[in-house]
Amino acid sequence: MPDYSRTLDRVETYFDTTATQTWERLTSDAPVSKVRATVRAGRDQMRDVMLGTLPDDLTGARVLDAGCGAGQMTIELAKRGADVVAVDISPSLIDIAKQRLPREFHKQVSFHAGDMLNNAHGAFDHVLAMDSLIYYSASDIGAALAKLAPRVRENITFTVAPRTAFLMTFFGIGKLFPRSDRSPVMIPHTAERLAQATRDAGVKGGLRVVERVNSGFYISQAMELRP
Repeated sequence: MPDYSRTLDRVETYFDTTATQTWERLTSDAPVSKVRATVRAGRDQMRDVMLGTLPDDLTGARVLDAGCGAGQMTIELAKRGADVVAVDISPSLIDIAKQRLPREFHKQVSFHAGDMLNNAHGAFDHVLAMDSLIYYSASDIGAALAKLAPRVRENITFTVAPRTAFLMTFFGIGKLFPRSDRSPVMIPHTAERLAQATRDAGVKGGLRVVERVNSGFYISQAMELRP
């Protein structure tokens, strides 16, 4: 997966250097601009949507929080009783997530800095990947799901940037700038294209749209795969 690896490197550089302080503030209760407030609200809503695809009681379940960031999803999963493997490409964000995790959940959560697709993380009952695949092509997403699916017993819920006129405009603008001068750019997708990409990658199981969240500058769509 050479394209996946190149994008992964860009995402790591961005979140572990340029965006660490911004992301730490966005995922806290600190005051933010009106634009970022809409992003914060949208992410809170999407987190609830994704958690809604899982049982309320996750006692005994092993869950991968793929792209855990500052750990907000990790905490919610631990509250439900899950044994959580929290992975993020950014060591800096992992450090923030560790600091924020309440002591009562320390035995339930293991943190790992690196690739969420690493086979060494083992098998899971559920996988949640919130906004961690939004920078990848449809073929890369299909290949990623193909690598994860054989190790997942129940479902994989992930988010993508839906192909809307608003996002396509920003995607087009982003392509005008040198890659070194900008953050990784979201790649918008249709559900039909993603479904085809998963089939092309040999993934078995049904892919469905869960819900789309529109909150100002945050536009994201939750998808669920049941291998």
